[in-house]
Amino acid sequence: MKTTLGALAIGLAASMASADSGIVSRSSPYPFTQTIERIESVIAAKGATVFARIDHSVEARKVGLEMLPATLLIFGNPKVGTPLMNLAPSLAIDLPLKVLVVQGKDGMVSVSFNSAEFLATRHGLAEDQVKPLGAPAAFVEAALR
Repeated sequence: MKTTLGALAIGLAASMASADSGIVSRSSPYPFTQTIERIESVIAAKGATVFARIDHSVEARKVGLEMLPATLLIFGNPKVGTPLMNLAPSLAIDLPLKVLVVQGKDGMVSVSFNSAEFLATRHGLAEDQVKPLGAPAAFVEAALR
């Protein structure tokens, strides 16, 4: 019983930390590589550019370490991001936008990104300036259909 309660407490703390961090995660019904391809396809279709694709597991292997598949997509549209960074220069630390795709030990694939509300609060943006920061949520939703 003690172990179950302890595990429950750890699980609750982890989910609370995730909520407080502004990170949103979604399960993908697609395999790892297909999930990435679908997200990149939506990004391009919406007029944004993938600036970088960082494969953390490949980089880990280069130094003799093992890591489950984890790829970070860095993307954006300077026509949209630049005016926001002019309003709130600190936003440049979070732009371009990012989506992380990871595969767990169980083979399940998840996609994570910063919530628009978190970024807006973090950088003091007004409510009417939040919409462009919602691109990761919209793109991920479209890609995981």
